[in-house]
Amino acid sequence: MRMLPFLFLALAGIFWGLGFPLGKIAMHEMAPAHMVLLRFAVAALVSLPFALASREARALFRSAPVVIAGICYGVAFVVQFEGLAHVTVTLAALLVGAMPALIAVTAFVLRERVSRASWIGVIAATAGAALIAGKPDGSGTPLGIALSLIALLIFLGWLLALRRAPKTASAMAVPAVTVVIAAITVLPVALLMHGAPPLHMSSVAWAGIVGQGLLSTFLATVAWNVGATRVGSAAAGVFINIEPLVGSVLGIGFFGDPAGATILIGGAMIIAGSIVTVLGERPANDRLADAAHGLSTD
Repeated sequence: MRMLPFLFLALAGIFWGLGFPLGKIAMHEMAPAHMVLLRFAVAALVSLPFALASREARALFRSAPVVIAGICYGVAFVVQFEGLAHVTVTLAALLVGAMPALIAVTAFVLRERVSRASWIGVIAATAGAALIAGKPDGSGTPLGIALSLIALLIFLGWLLALRRAPKTASAMAVPAVTVVIAAITVLPVALLMHGAPPLHMSSVAWAGIVGQGLLSTFLATVAWNVGATRVGSAAAGVFINIEPLVGSVLGIGFFGDPAGATILIGGAMIIAGSIVTVLGERPANDRLADAAHGLSTD
């Protein structure tokens, strides 16, 4: 039973990592924003019963932090997958590994304690991201890399907003409402960018959409919440690195993404630096990295 929370965290990382290849499959037949819209539509249908289950959950639709979190969540995915249209699955996944470094820098700006070990990790992860961005070995365009990095900043806003989310009796309330708000946010964005989404697609494309909605959005959020509320946030943060690992392995193995020395070395620096960043912080002081704040039943 002691290992159960870590199993859930590992599943969350795996499900998030699957989002890149599943999205790439779906994007063969639709625009990135359409893919994100349909992904969140599937996730919102599953989340809606939990979002409307109680008066406490419904009240979250009027909570400013939860609304901001939902908006950031939806916009971040649109930007991220618009970037994925211009980069390989492997490159997009590896760049996600820079997130713990961004968290550490933001913590410092907000005057939270950042240890020397964490700064070493930040420097390593940042250098790895800069190495890949400067010489992507044909894995992406400057626009794709820029959009992928901008998406991380928006995801950071999502985490910051969740810190202020109200605590609820149900662990499902905040993530469910966040997903529904994200779907509502993405709808006008996708319509303005590309018009109505195509619905007559192949079974392969629909499999990618449904897989993203159920696995990479709904179940990943639930699994992360179950695991992160039962272990220290520093320990939980290590599992963020499963996402870039899964995405890069699938990108190289199934999509034939180029795996030159720059990508491999830069990716290793990002992942290693991220692990050092997370482990360098004491759980009591790692409040910013606690993505489960506001989602727990404490």
